[in-house]
Amino acid sequence: MAQYLISVWHDDDYSDADWSDPELQRIGSQVGAINEEMERTGTWVFGAGLQPQSTATVLRPSGDEVSMTDGPYAESKEQMGGFWVIEAPDLDVALDWARRCSLACEGPVELRPMQVDG
Repeated sequence: MAQYLISVWHDDDYSDADWSDPELQRIGSQVGAINEEMERTGTWVFGAGLQPQSTATVLRPSGDEVSMTDGPYAESKEQMGGFWVIEAPDLDVALDWARRCSLACEGPVELRPMQVDG
């Protein structure tokens, strides 16, 4: 089976989000339900939410040295906030999971196939 990355995108830095807010609790429950279904069906490989973009560190090589800077790689209003890695028999099945993830998160997701060796 092929593996796919489903990335979750947020419009803003959510470091000040109130996770006790009923709306965020509802979305969290929806995401938890899709996680459980993925695990039950053998689709789940790995998934996680990410800390806010303000916690990112970018490392850039220059010869034998590597510089480090705080903040996200891309200065953008939209940043990746979490992801799933799934296994699916084909693109259509992966697209259906991505659709369901988008509904659970109530926001945009991006589906990308993993590179295959050979």
